This record gives sequence, C-alpha cells and structure tokens, in this order.
Amino acid sequence: MKIYNTLSRQKEEFIPLSDQETRIYVCGPTVYNFFHIGNARPFVVFDTLRRYLEYRGHNVRFVQNFTDVDDKIINRAEDEGVSAAEISERFIEEYFKDAAALNVKPATVHPKVTENMADIIAFVQGLIERGHAYEQDGDVYFSARSFPGYGKLSRQNIEELEAGARVEPGEKKRDPLDFALWKARKKDSEIAWESPWGMGRPGWHIECSVMSTKYLGPTIDIHAGGQDLTFPHHENEIAQTEAMTGQPFARYWMHNGYITIDNEKMSKSKNNFFTVRDILSQYSGDVIRLFLLSGHYRNPINFSEELMEQASHSLARIQNVLETLDHLAATATVTAMTAEEVVSLDKLNVHREDFIKAMEDDLNTADAITAVFELIREINNLIRDGASKEFADACRDRIKELTGVLGLLEQKKDDDELSEEIRQLISERETARANKDYKRADAIRDQLKELGITLKDTPQGLQVLRDTH
Repeated sequence: MKIYNTLSRQKEEFIPLSDQETRIYVCGPTVYNFFHIGNARPFVVFDTLRRYLEYRGHNVRFVQNFTDVDDKIINRAEDEGVSAAEISERFIEEYFKDAAALNVKPATVHPKVTENMADIIAFVQGLIERGHAYEQDGDVYFSARSFPGYGKLSRQNIEELEAGARVEPGEKKRDPLDFALWKARKKDSEIAWESPWGMGRPGWHIECSVMSTKYLGPTIDIHAGGQDLTFPHHENEIAQTEAMTGQPFARYWMHNGYITIDNEKMSKSKNNFFTVRDILSQYSGDVIRLFLLSGHYRNPINFSEELMEQASHSLARIQNVLETLDHLAATATVTAMTAEEVVSLDKLNVHREDFIKAMEDDLNTADAITAVFELIREINNLIRDGASKEFADACRDRIKELTGVLGLLEQKKDDDELSEEIRQLISERETARANKDYKRADAIRDQLKELGITLKDTPQGLQVLRDTH
C-alpha cells in the first residue's frame, strides 16, 4: 500500500514498524459540543483506513484521544453553571452516539487528558530538564528554536514562522515562536491540577504527545488528522515529542482535506455550520458516511443537499440489490450453483481486485466505491432471469465484503420486531397476488410505503426498496 506522507510530500510504500502490530494515532474531538460535519471527515476516513488495514491482515492498535480540558469546555461550563467535567462527559457520550451512527468503530483506547495528568506533568518536567522548555510565573513554554527540525512538517522555515508569530495578551514567553506546555490557573474557579509550577492545566499540544507515546510507544506508524492540524498542532507535537524521546515521532503523517458548505467555508456567522446530529435528522449515517468517502480524502469536499441526495440514491442502489439477492435466495427453486454461475462468480473477482488496487493507492475510496458499483451493475445483469440460492448468497457476500471495508450497511435499519413485521407483510402480499386478491395486495403495499418500504415488481423478481433518509 502507498500512503501520501505529509512529512515527505510524496507517496511512500507503507511498511509498518512491526509485523505484529500497526500503531495509529488520530487526533480526537474537543468535547464541548456535538461534532460537526468537518470533524466527521477524519473520524470516518481514518476509521476506513483502519478497517482496510485489518482487512489486509494487519493487527491495528488505534488510539484516538478526547480533549476534555479546554477553554471552550470551561466557558460552556461557566455559562451553564456546571462543572467542566459534566460538560466533557456529556459530550463524550454524545460523540459515541453520533460516531456509532456513522459506523465509526471505537478506538482500541480513547484516552482523556484528565486521566493522564501525572504523565503530562512528568513529560513537561522532562522537557525542562533537557533544556527544551522553561517556566515563567507558573506557565511553561516549549522553546521552538531549541529543536533544530522545527517547521519540517509544514515546510516553513524559522524566519517565515517568526514573521507570522505573535505574543497573545498575558503570555510571557521569551520568543513569539514558543508555545505553551502548561498554563497557570488564572482564577480560583478554573479547573486546575497541582504541578511543580503551581496550580494549572496542560496546553493543547502536549496532550497528544503524551498519550501517543504512552499508549503506542515513542515511534508510531501513522499519525493522522485534519489538514488544519498540520500547523501548529502537529508541528508542535513533533518538536516536543522528538525533543523528549530523541526518536522519530511518526513515520507517516496523513491529513484529510477541508469540507466546504455549498462551496463556502463552514462558519457559524454564515449560518452554514452543521453538526452531524443535525444532519442525522434528515439522512441516515450510512448516507453521510458514503458522502464523506465519495471523494479522495486529501481533496476538499463540498457538502450540499444535492450531493447528499446523490449519496442517498447511491446507497439505495446498494441496498436494493442486496434486498433482491435476499429475496432470490429465499424463493429460489434451485439450491446449488449451475456451472455457468460458477464461471460468472469467478469473473466477479475482478471487481474485488479493482477495489483493492484503489485502496492500495493512498486510500482512494472514490475509485473503490466505483469498483463496488461496477460489481453491483454486473450482478444485476447476472440475476436478471433469476439465480440459484447459492449464487445469490455468494453475490451478496461479495458486496458485503467490500461495503464492510468501507464501513457501510453494518447496522440493522429496523429493530427485529419491525423487520419481522415487514417480512410478514411482504409474504402476505405475495400470497394475495398469487390468489389474485389485488385489493389486499395494494393495501399491504401502501402499508409498507408508510413504513419506508417500497415494493417493485421486476422481471427478475420482487425488489424491496428502502427509504435511506
């Protein structure tokens, strides 16, 4: 597999450090609100990377943190008159709900800043002892110029960075390029921890360095996140981690592109800021996930109602062929595959090969999805005049294998009771049609329509179409 490495600015062959384990760290959410569609893209993209590597036989250890100490969390807690912990725990719970709706698998470990405070303090102390950090009135700063490679990820030199750097009000750093590792508490009501430098809390960048090295070791295979994190967050992570360990931090850096809303940057002031929770009220998590994977992860992607409708129709095509295959398998009069079907099934393997080729080329999910639809097109042609149960089942397995790698169609769309109800109604309608009781058949069809199910009689049999919204 080739991966575009932001550090080298080129595609490189992906070779894990260990045959036993592939180690990935992805920057997680700051938990003060529901996550938005821009946040969702790295969650879905790098979940898909994990799934593909596992599909190809890798044992992946996947770490994604929760930033549960931050100014935004503190400000919301003050506004609501509750503790910062109440805010962060509430939105961690909400994160898991929305992530599950998008079929994002839980990480191997979801570390929190508040649960790793002793390690963070020790890491900061270690940087001071190594001459890479200094304390000023309870604040601790990293000295950017003490690390010779500073700027290597974002490809900026010290002079360029210095021209754009500034000292925020209240900061006491020696150099505008320096950044905070530890922040002194400014008021008694502010959440804080005891440290060698007084009561305070960590800066933003230090947490990922600490949690990555703690749970994955000093050098990891892949560090990933949104394009906006390249500088300063990931740049600062590299500097402080490599200054501490003396070893390369991550071998491959992956960054996904931005999301625009109707070709404009997402902004609350423009009233085009959408949380995933908002979008889930209109579209299923599968539709959102398919949309997010429909373009190459490194390219910008535009969110619009038109594109979401396209994703909805595309998902319906997958669901419909699966429903048709299920129906054929359930009603087939022939069980075993014919000789012709055996040959046809073997020819379908070309689409799996095309899917793998696309995914091997820097996780090209757009081309991988094209391979899935080529598979579906050919299967539809093969089952036009019916199929054996074995062939229908095998075709279904082919589709589910590839959609599973993409994280699509994993959830039951109805609970078991409703699914059983729908199956019973479909069976009753088939019986009514066979008995030429068309009034009853039409009534059942209308009843199913209200449940989001459309029945379509085709030359190859009954198709069961689901509303994907």
